[in-house]
Amino acid sequence: MKKNFINEELTPDVKEKMKKNLVYIGMFSVLMVFAGLTSGYIVSMGDSFWIKFPFPNAFWISTTVIILSSIFVQLGISFAKKGKQKFSKIFVVLTFIFGILFVYFQLKGYTQLTENGSHLRGDLMVIEGRYGSAGNEGKYYGYYEIKYNNAFIGIDGNDYLLNGKKMSDNDFLKTQKFMTQFEGIEFKKELIVKDYGKEFSLYYKQQPLALINGKLSMPDSTNLEFVDLSRLKSLAININDGRGDFFMKGKLGKDFHVYYKGKELEYKNREWYYHGKILDDYLQTKPMESPDTASSYLWLITFLHLLHIIFTLFYMGKMTIFSLSGKFEREGVLSLKLGAIFWHFLGFLWIYLLIFLMYIH
Repeated sequence: MKKNFINEELTPDVKEKMKKNLVYIGMFSVLMVFAGLTSGYIVSMGDSFWIKFPFPNAFWISTTVIILSSIFVQLGISFAKKGKQKFSKIFVVLTFIFGILFVYFQLKGYTQLTENGSHLRGDLMVIEGRYGSAGNEGKYYGYYEIKYNNAFIGIDGNDYLLNGKKMSDNDFLKTQKFMTQFEGIEFKKELIVKDYGKEFSLYYKQQPLALINGKLSMPDSTNLEFVDLSRLKSLAININDGRGDFFMKGKLGKDFHVYYKGKELEYKNREWYYHGKILDDYLQTKPMESPDTASSYLWLITFLHLLHIIFTLFYMGKMTIFSLSGKFEREGVLSLKLGAIFWHFLGFLWIYLLIFLMYIH
């Protein structure tokens, strides 16, 4: 009897307020999670090598989509209150469709990030299969070099060079075609090298490799071990993916930037500089040991937001079914209003994250 009495005392306004408070608590919890992540981002950036690059275009499209979806859900509520259920249904359905479009463009953005060399877990610089060439003070940077038409191919960042100039597209495509055969290297699988010595030849640890019975051999006629061939396989993968010294695609200083303690660095002759002054040996090697923390944070922050959108879409899908079935006409629009509050929150949260990452990242 006491329970029934309490339920009778809960007026519709009180029930609405209680349900809204639960939504607000959920919003606050989500906000604290992202506040922690963005704070961690700033702290992590302070004393490490940090890469910055533009957002994929798909992220900007998804921003427009989520803004429109917020407008649509508000219009759906407005028309429902006025008893114009036909228009309300249209805008509720549009809200759900645009929510799905947001997810689509976010996933497309992640595809663009991957294509540009940004990964959830990745490195700043290429270590495995790094191309070899002599640098400052005779320092050697990798195991293999390629000779093309009697000239060594060089490297500058992500650009492969021939006679000191960036290789033409045609020459680089020829190099990729020659190196493709080494991508299939596997343990205990015989490697037969084709088209060797005509235009291309290889050097390993600064020694020319000979081709004996279709197999790569050192000058003393000993065959390369599998560990040596696995390095060649990694190099072939890097070249065919358009990678040089960096996992990020493009040119340093133009398509992406590298910072250390908030100061932008330069990279020339495979050495790091700050304002024309070469960094010491410790800071030269540290980037090769550093993970791409910036990309990890970018993926984690945006994907966690996407998961909240996806979970909320299940609720919005339920609201869409209710709207089409006429349930809102019988029971009011409280459920839709509660969903809209959280949906608006996720939209504003995305805009905040985008602005934060745009200026910080």
